[in-house]
Amino acid sequence: MPARFDVPEIDAFTRPYWDAAATGHLLLRRCGTCGRAHHYPREFCPHCWSEAVTWERASGRATLYTWSVVHRNDLPPFGARTPYVAAVVDLEEGPRMMTEVVECEAGELRAGMALEAAFRAQNAQHAQETPSGAGAEAAEDVATSKSAVVVVPVFRPASP
Repeated sequence: MPARFDVPEIDAFTRPYWDAAATGHLLLRRCGTCGRAHHYPREFCPHCWSEAVTWERASGRATLYTWSVVHRNDLPPFGARTPYVAAVVDLEEGPRMMTEVVECEAGELRAGMALEAAFRAQNAQHAQETPSGAGAEAAEDVATSKSAVVVVPVFRPASP
């Protein structure tokens, strides 16, 4: 079986993040010293270096900052997903996040467009994926997909 490059290694520190994603919630870390939020999760604040950081549920709302349509990727299982939209979004809480935009044709993408978090269950043993909606729908999809071991946040155009 080929190596997987799309499934994170979950450890004790990041487990709350991945557990929240499995229930349809996006988490950030917020600094108790300077008050700034950051993403990706770290045990210290990248702005002031304080270790007084805690988990916080994000709104799941973001705006599209930039993107690229990937037409070729030789790392498994990305080749089977092409084309896909790799993107950077500005989360409502402030941090930028690298992600994927789904459920949107590339020609419809616009800088500044409103996005919302969605969640995708991924099977760590195979390249099969279970697309899912936001919130409780994501948890239900994971529960019915016995082989899904991790749920990752992606973004889609915001509902009107």
